[in-house]
Amino acid sequence: MPVGFVSVIVPCFDGLPDLDVQLAALAAQNYHGEFEVIISDNGSTDGLREHLEQLESPLDLRWIDSSDVRGTPHARNAGIEAARGDFLVFTDQDDAVYPNWLTALARAAETYDAVGGPIEVRTLNSPEVATWRVVPAPDDRFETTYLPYAHGNNFGMWRHVVDRVGTFDESFLGGGEDADISWRIQEAGLSLGHTPDALVAYRLRTTVRAAFHQGVGYGRSAWEVTHKHEQNGARQPHLREMGLFAYGLALRNPWLPKRLSPLPKGMWAMSMGTVYGSLSPRMRHALTNFRLSRRAQGQ
Repeated sequence: MPVGFVSVIVPCFDGLPDLDVQLAALAAQNYHGEFEVIISDNGSTDGLREHLEQLESPLDLRWIDSSDVRGTPHARNAGIEAARGDFLVFTDQDDAVYPNWLTALARAAETYDAVGGPIEVRTLNSPEVATWRVVPAPDDRFETTYLPYAHGNNFGMWRHVVDRVGTFDESFLGGGEDADISWRIQEAGLSLGHTPDALVAYRLRTTVRAAFHQGVGYGRSAWEVTHKHEQNGARQPHLREMGLFAYGLALRNPWLPKRLSPLPKGMWAMSMGTVYGSLSPRMRHALTNFRLSRRAQGQ
């Protein structure tokens, strides 16, 4: 089905000045159709609304208030509710879409119910920080042990998909809402495509501490998303697998001599955070089940 009017939804929380980089990238799109850009303000304190009102931009730009519920999923859902287009596209405040991004997504949407694209980490990050994240090649999708998913900053879906599977799950506050909705789309029998030409420059965390905390969020959300979809075939990694992974990280910590091939500091910190983040909810879940079991035995 040909794509007509497109709604680009950008969740935003204290996103200045990075948001201006993204808006300039959106203004430079070579898309020949019409599109709007919805800035979904999730409680910014940096004067975002006033900044947008004074901004001279060729974009069809709208600010909406999504501060009633905190979190990126809610900001995206508020954007969906406000959108005028039938094709809904999502990107993030601190990234930068390539000029062909929207054209590529719209072209792929003629074939698929939903579609994602690749990310790259070279453009918006220093050479050192760019080594902290390994991302798939543009031709490759984001794979998991269950189903592939579309990255939340590079994702589009038709409105009929929302009607069929619902909006983003607002319980996922540390990430994972993109994997969840991608999996729900495929579980419902709808198609999730991937187009290598829809490229987004991805901005990484710039400190080791921030990389660790992001990893904790990723690990926690990975457990939560997998737990939600276990009845459909998703599988949590075994503790033995996680133990071996953590042991491998210990052997490649950044303080080892270079001849031993240590990992870059930020990559190591995020990976350790991911292990910690995924273990914490698992332990809480196991403890809850143990207590319920003891209580049942006592009865």
